[in-house]
Amino acid sequence: MPKKVLHGIVVSDKENKTIKVLVERKYQHPVLKKVIKSKKKYSAHDEKNSFKNGDKVTIIECKPFSKSKKFEIYGEKK
Repeated sequence: MPKKVLHGIVVSDKENKTIKVLVERKYQHPVLKKVIKSKKKYSAHDEKNSFKNGDKVTIIECKPFSKSKKFEIYGEKK
């Protein structure tokens, strides 16, 4: 099974080696046929503490680093 890849914006970088990423997705309701926007925050591992608030990032599913941290940064900051 392929790993889940998500794109989002960093909303918090206060924790050491951890960032919170806000991911928005749009989908159509199966019955009402209305487009719905949903948002979810994911904790992601940032080994070098290189990302700050407002940065656009790509995160990828990985082995669990902790109870809530199951994603890591995909690629490096340019």
